[in-house]
Amino acid sequence: MSAATLTAAAPHGTPEHSAALEERIARDPGAFRILTGDRPTGPLHLGHYFGTLANRVRLQDAGVELFVVIADYQVLTDRDVADHLPEHVLGLLADYLAAGVDPGRATVFAHSAVPALNQLLLPFLSLVTDGELRRNPTVKDEIVHSRQASVSGLMLTYPVHQAADILFCKANLVPVGRDQLPHQEVARTVARRFNERHAPVFPVPDALLSRAPKLLGTDGGKMSKSRGNALALSATEDETARLLRRARTDAERRIAYDPGRRPEVSNLVLLAALCQGRDPHEVAAEIGDGGAAALKRVVTESVNEFLRPVRERRAAYLADPAELRRVLAEGNARANAVAERTLAEVRDAMGMLYR
Repeated sequence: MSAATLTAAAPHGTPEHSAALEERIARDPGAFRILTGDRPTGPLHLGHYFGTLANRVRLQDAGVELFVVIADYQVLTDRDVADHLPEHVLGLLADYLAAGVDPGRATVFAHSAVPALNQLLLPFLSLVTDGELRRNPTVKDEIVHSRQASVSGLMLTYPVHQAADILFCKANLVPVGRDQLPHQEVARTVARRFNERHAPVFPVPDALLSRAPKLLGTDGGKMSKSRGNALALSATEDETARLLRRARTDAERRIAYDPGRRPEVSNLVLLAALCQGRDPHEVAAEIGDGGAAALKRVVTESVNEFLRPVRERRAAYLADPAELRRVLAEGNARANAVAERTLAEVRDAMGMLYR
């Protein structure tokens, strides 16, 4: 099925479109290059693992080419300074490797280490309007939740910086949650406008919607590093147990998986089920009338058992920071080579190669 046929069959950004993409990946994984990544603002948690990390490893193992950006520059989008960056960057890399990202097959790199990528921001900004950036619903939401009296220009241009992340390596597939579709649409817009205005340099990247269910934090809100409600991959078993003991449940003794009516209890059931690789209804039925105490015991045992090998690998990587820096340096070198080729193509298309 051609890209045009795929788009006609199912609109971009829909589950049907993503299902068709998954079929194409299964048939020809080598036809796809993915860009994904995270900001180094602290340890990753189980929401990240089941939401993105496991999917990256799945696609990598299927044969898709994977680029992963450690977006250190983008830490500054919603804060005045980027605290503890060296520690957070190496910790994030250790999380990736412990989860199964293979630096022999994937390119893991730091934003600030690839100058040619960041130079793409200037021509790309010329392709979008101020109004388009201000109307972006994801930017508007991030500004509301930034906890700052005013935000920097970097926050406003965040989607264009993400477009540079995606397009520098000519990624044609971007795994996203539904809330990130507006950002990804900016990358599609930039690619189309550049190709129309200058020359056909960039693919128009497709969004691959995550199939992972959303995990809530232990307080019933969004699982977040900054809210103290997340089960970090780096946490000890005792820390995990303490956090889960405080997890919100409800007054009903019988445990059931009913996300609409009992979101907090269902979230804990789902967490245990994901760690066990089972259906959440089966897990809930086994606990039955055991109540919240039995539920929390099952979840704690399931999480700690599931994360034990991940934590062991993470500790081993962090015990050798020189090796982590070597892995990152190799990824930076590969990303730089790709970015410099793309920037040369962009300059050539814009008539800016002065030879």
